[in-house]
Amino acid sequence: MESTLKELRAEGESVMKPKCTVAGGVEDTYGEDRATEEQLVTPWTVSVASGYSLLRDPRFNKGLAFTEKERDAHYIRGLLPPACITQELQEKKLMNNIRQYQLPLQRYMAMMELEERNERLFYKLLIDNVEELLPIVYTPTVGEACQKYGSIFRRPQGLFISLKEKGKILEVLKNWPEKSIQVIVVTDGERILGLGDLGCQGMGIPVGKLALYTALGGIRPSSCLPITIDVGTNNEKLLGDEFYIGLRQKRATGQEYSELLHEFMTAVKQNYGEKVLIQFEDFANHNAFELLAKYGTTHLVFNDDIQGTASVVLAGLVAALKLVGGTLADQTFLFLGAGEAGTGIAELIALQMSKESKAPLEETRKKIWLVDSRGLIVSSRKESLQHFKKPWAHEHEPVGTLLDAVKAIKPTALIGSSGVGKTFTKEVVEAMASFNEKPIILALSNPTSQSECTAAEAYNWSKGQAIFASGSPFDPVEYNGKTFVPGQANNAYIFPGFGLGLVMSGAIRVHDDMLLAASEALANQVTPENFDKGLIYPPFSNIRTISAHIAANVAAKAYDLGLATRLPRPQDLVKYAESCMYTPVYRSYR
Repeated sequence: MESTLKELRAEGESVMKPKCTVAGGVEDTYGEDRATEEQLVTPWTVSVASGYSLLRDPRFNKGLAFTEKERDAHYIRGLLPPACITQELQEKKLMNNIRQYQLPLQRYMAMMELEERNERLFYKLLIDNVEELLPIVYTPTVGEACQKYGSIFRRPQGLFISLKEKGKILEVLKNWPEKSIQVIVVTDGERILGLGDLGCQGMGIPVGKLALYTALGGIRPSSCLPITIDVGTNNEKLLGDEFYIGLRQKRATGQEYSELLHEFMTAVKQNYGEKVLIQFEDFANHNAFELLAKYGTTHLVFNDDIQGTASVVLAGLVAALKLVGGTLADQTFLFLGAGEAGTGIAELIALQMSKESKAPLEETRKKIWLVDSRGLIVSSRKESLQHFKKPWAHEHEPVGTLLDAVKAIKPTALIGSSGVGKTFTKEVVEAMASFNEKPIILALSNPTSQSECTAAEAYNWSKGQAIFASGSPFDPVEYNGKTFVPGQANNAYIFPGFGLGLVMSGAIRVHDDMLLAASEALANQVTPENFDKGLIYPPFSNIRTISAHIAANVAAKAYDLGLATRLPRPQDLVKYAESCMYTPVYRSYR
């Protein structure tokens, strides 16, 4: 019996003991190195973040900032060069490296690579250099990144849910390693910025938005989940691109589309609960309005293109009144573009005017005119209009061009949300300046190439009279010895703070009054020094303070409306918002 046990033990040891092979390596116990592509192997891994695995975990990796004590305690000794440096020095080195790159896309890829390697350093860099890096991690560079996403894709940064996953979306959500999700940004890639249908490659947008949720709004990165819903693409160029990473088929529509979206919305609520915020991003007009209307009463949903844009533009207009004078109801607005952004902004302006003047919404809408691809939207066109354009069809003879509409309506504010560049021509801007002492001109379309006009054009053509803001960033402009700093009506002012306000109050629904509260908080952050430079938005360098004030205002409104579930209500909501924010400084390990 004893000899049998010895033989079995010896046999077991011979199987498990690493043996030297002819090539001088170690015995491949599990046959992984010898396996052909067809043979199955088990992907064994270790779960404790120590040693080599700790340096490969972006959430805990600190690179050369690990102390001597930590290197011993976590088996890192020898895996790093001897130098121990601070996070600040790492930051300085990385900013030097990033500035060496000539192309914005190279800078974008360097930032994404950093996020995959060292999460806290990525966010420290972004927060401390927000004005320089925001155009890199978000618009306009993110547009180019989406166009080339198939070529630059390295590793998953979010979930891809395609038609292949129909019937098992809940299982797919459970594959994501984090279980406590507070914010989801989702796109179907059909209308990415002003670039059109980019299909599965639209993933760059949710990834970028959620990076800003963390950097600007302080939502923990582990609580954020980017999702792309892939129902195909109608982009022939992508369908023929060998590097395209999505479904190679035309877009699914109708029942097939709505069933997949419904399964997704149901699964999200089932998996993450009632209080998870679902932000719709870059859906085509027809789907965007429908999804918001359908799920606004059952889920905590927010459409950044409709509601976020509206809130940030309203804040700019309210701030601009300090320069123009009068109230919102004294102004007349003309929009170029009657899609989700244009009609969303128009509706929120009308709502704010109605609240201020106590006039019915039907009346305040009459101060707002919209031009689409067929000209001015007037009542004689009502029968042929899409449902979301119908409230803006007012009594007026038909007008074919934007210039004629400007001359006929004589607006005090001209707002571009058309996605078509160079549409605010010299004649249009000159006409605006001819009957306004300070015409408000907002060229909101992204990226820069799609902007209705540049900052230089607006200031030069209006002879320095214009109050200008754009969707993408422009450099300061000098005119007649005065330097004008163009504001950026960037949704990044609103959605991070808005989301934080919803999360910290435990809100279960989004209400229009919350959007008005966010606009009011942002407008109040513009200082007299900002106004002196022609700015109607505060500088991004203060964005976390701005976000805290927006979050406090939104949370206060959630409590007032009875939509908040986190009780009792904190006494000082601004301080509470600041205390909730994620900070990316390194932690010390035991």
